[in-house]
This record gives sequence, C-alpha cells and structure tokens, in this order.
Amino acid sequence: MISERDAEELFRQYRLTGDVALRNKLVEHYFYIAEILAKKFSGRGVEYDDLLQIASEALIAGVEKFDPALGNRFTTYITPTITGNIKNYFRDYSRSVRLPRRVYAVAAKVREATDKYYGEHGRKPTVKQLAQILGCGEELVIEALECRAPVSLDVTVPSQNGEDEAPLYDVISDGGNSFEDFENSESLKAEIQKLDPTEQKVVTLRFLQGKSQSEVGKILGVSQMFVSRAERKIVEKLKDALL
Repeated sequence: MISERDAEELFRQYRLTGDVALRNKLVEHYFYIAEILAKKFSGRGVEYDDLLQIASEALIAGVEKFDPALGNRFTTYITPTITGNIKNYFRDYSRSVRLPRRVYAVAAKVREATDKYYGEHGRKPTVKQLAQILGCGEELVIEALECRAPVSLDVTVPSQNGEDEAPLYDVISDGGNSFEDFENSESLKAEIQKLDPTEQKVVTLRFLQGKSQSEVGKILGVSQMFVSRAERKIVEKLKDALL
C-alpha cells in the first residue's frame, strides 16, 4: 500500500517517463475504486465481472491521462470517469440485450407467483417453492430471477421537484462522496461481522476480491447456485439492517 503523497510522485514520474510499470503500480493501488463502483451497479441485469472490466479499462485510461499538476486528487477525478463509462455501457447494453424467450416467460410467471405467495403468506417464497408452484426446475427459476432485463438509462423519471422529468441516466447518484465514506462505514462493517463465517467468506471473495460466483464456489467447495443464493441472502440481510 502506498501513501497519497507517494502516489502523486508516481504520477509525476509516469507523466515524465511513460513507464508502464509505474502505470501498473498506480492502477493496482487504485483498483479498489473500480471494484466498488462495479459492485455499486451490479444486480441491474449486467454481470459484475463485465462491469469490473469496464471500470478497470476506465481506470487504466484515467491513470494514463491524469495530470497531478492540475491540483486535483485522483479519486475525485476518476470516480465520475468510471461511473460515466459504466452508465454508457448500460445505455448501449439496454438497447441491444434480449432475454431468451423461455427465460423471459418464466420470469414473468415468477414475479406473479412471488407476489401472490407474498400476499397469502406475508413472506417471499423460496426457489424450491417457486419451482413447485410453476412446475419447473429450480435452475430455471434461478436463471429467471437472475437474468433480469436491465432498466434503460434513457427512460424518464420524475425529478426531485415532482413536476419535471429527467433521464434515469442523470438521476442515478454518482456517489460523489469520497471513498473514505465506503471504507469508514462502521455500520456496514459491524453488520458484516454479524454474518456467519461462510457468508463473511462470500462477502470477502465476491465484494472485495471481485471473484465470480463460479470462482467462489470452487474456493468454498460449493455450487454456483449455492453462492448465488447466499449472495442474495446476504444483500437482503444487510439492506434490512442498514435501512
């Protein structure tokens, strides 16, 4: 780990020499920003690994272009840059992606069955229960739950004044606060510590190290389906605790 002062010096040296080794060292130092922003936009119809690749490419380009002589902090400069690239990807992706007809049809039935079950029982059904209700396999239910069409960022939504409308692209928060807000979120850290050991490992591998569900499954000796379920359960736990 290098200090911010050392990072500034590396930027100056890189601007002078163009040494790829210096660039790579800076990219490695600031890679956590790409991970955080990729995770922030995951769960909206695009795989985390794809978002991390987009964020990483933006980070590399940002390191190559950043000039410390202008007086800005790199974190302040790169955050909107990466966010903009991810939003552009969503905008392009939403125009081209199409769900498989089979999955799309099951997804609609899953939503309907979930709403009905919740209305009758006051809680959401499990994957197994949904599979029994719909008369299909659990794998297909999971695929339908996970393979949601992304929301187009061109769609208009009410603005804060409740009168005008603005594109969703402009309304989504960029997370303008410094990344210290992420790192110093004591409430989140406290809730993560309450998770069981396996869930904590999933958090570390998926959210901090950016590994895919399949990779996490191999490391923990479980199936990708297990990791997918655990991840959804963890997110719900943290949402309920923090909100």
